Amino acid sequence: MNKLALRGSLFYVRDDPFLNPPEDCAVYEPDGIIVIEGGKISGVGGAAEILPALPDDVEVRRHARSILMPGFVDAHIHYPQVEIIGSYGTQLLEWLNKYTFPTEAKFNDEAHAKRIAEFFVAELFRNGTTSASVFCTSAPGSVRAIFEAAQARNMLILAGKMMMDSHAPPAILDTAQSSYDDSKTLIERWRRRGRCLYTVTPRFALTSSPRQLELAGALMHEFADVRLQSHISENLAEIARAKELYPQREHYTDIYEYYGLLDERAIYGHGVHLSEEELRRFHETGANIAHCPTSNFFIGSGLFDIAKTKAERRPVTVGLGTDVGGGTSFSMLQTMNEAYKMAQLRKISLTAIQSFYLATLGSAQALGIADRVGTLAVGHDADIIALDPRATPLLELRSEVAESFEELLFALMICADDRAVEATYVAGEAVYLRASA
Repeated sequence: MNKLALRGSLFYVRDDPFLNPPEDCAVYEPDGIIVIEGGKISGVGGAAEILPALPDDVEVRRHARSILMPGFVDAHIHYPQVEIIGSYGTQLLEWLNKYTFPTEAKFNDEAHAKRIAEFFVAELFRNGTTSASVFCTSAPGSVRAIFEAAQARNMLILAGKMMMDSHAPPAILDTAQSSYDDSKTLIERWRRRGRCLYTVTPRFALTSSPRQLELAGALMHEFADVRLQSHISENLAEIARAKELYPQREHYTDIYEYYGLLDERAIYGHGVHLSEEELRRFHETGANIAHCPTSNFFIGSGLFDIAKTKAERRPVTVGLGTDVGGGTSFSMLQTMNEAYKMAQLRKISLTAIQSFYLATLGSAQALGIADRVGTLAVGHDADIIALDPRATPLLELRSEVAESFEELLFALMICADDRAVEATYVAGEAVYLRASA
C-alpha cells in the first residue's frame, strides 16, 4: 500500500476550547509530518521524530509556506441555492418564496442537478472544505446527483432529500407518504456506499405537515445510522408562523421533539432566537446547532449568541455553516470572520482557536463524524488542507508582524479567503491544487 507524507507546519484542535483551557485543546508543530496510508492518517507529529522512521521510497511532499490542518467541515449548506447566492433585498420567508423555491424547482431536471452538483463539490474543495452537511431538494434525483459527484472524489458527505408537503409551490412539494417512501429508497441505496451518509431532511416545520414530521421520525427510528438536518428559530416571523401552525406545542423546539426529531443525531441550522428552555432541551437530548453567521447577517435574521449557547451550565454542541445561498461565501475562513464580528456585537471576542475549532472539530462533532474527520489523529481519514498565510500581498505584510502563531491564525481567518487554500486532500488524494502552488 503506497504511503505519502505531507510536511509543513501543523495545526489542529483536539478538544472543545469553549469548555476547556485553549492551551490544552490546540496543537501547533512548526515542522511536522502527516503520514498517509490507504486514505487514512497513519502517523502525525514532529518531522524530527517521524522522518527517520520513514522508508526511503515514501514521497515527502513539502508545503513549506503553508499550515497543514484538518479540512474544513461545513455543517449547513444548500447546494441547489448556489445560483442565487447574493440575491438582493429580502428576509427569510420572502427569500424562500422569491428566490429559493423557483430555483429548487429546476432540480426536477436531473441533468441540471448533476451540473450544479459537480460545480458545488469543486467549489467546496477550492475553499478547503472536505466534508459538508448538504440540503438537496424534494426531487430524489437531486440527492443522486450530489452523492454521485461526492463519491467520484471519495468525499465524506452528508445529504438527503428535502421533505416538504405544505405551504410551497406545487412544483417542489411532495406528500407525507411519498417523502417517506423516496427517503427510505435513497437511504437503502446510499447509506453504506463509499463515504456517503444519509441525512433525513425535513426543511422545517413550516413546510411539513404533522404527518410528514411523524414519518421523518419513523425513518430515524428505523435506521440507526442516519442523521437528521433541518432549520429552527432563524427569523422572528418564522417562529411566529411555527406557533400558528403548531399551537399545541410549547415552543418551536417542542415541535421537533414531539415527533422524535431531537436527539444526538440531529443538527439544526441557525438557532438564533432559542429560549433558555429550548437550549436546555438541546443540551439534554444531545441535539446540535449549525451557526451560520454570513446568512444571518445577509438575510437580517439576528445575532446568534455563541456564549449563551455554549454556557458551561448546559453547553450545546455547535458547528459552523456557510448556509450558501443565503450565506454569501463558500469560504469557511470568511465564515469565521463573520462569526467573530457577530460575537463582537454580543460583546464576546472569539479566539482563533475557538473559531478554527468551530470550523473543523466542532462541526465534525455536531455532525457525528468526529471519529473520522475534524482533527489530525492516527486512524482518522486523511482529509487535510494546506493554508498559505502569505497568499496575498496583504497577508504577506500582516504575517511579517505577527508576534505569535495564534495571532497569525487570527489574521488568516479575518483577512483570507479561498486564495489562501494551497491544496486540498480528500482521503489522502489531492483534489485541489492552487494554480500557483
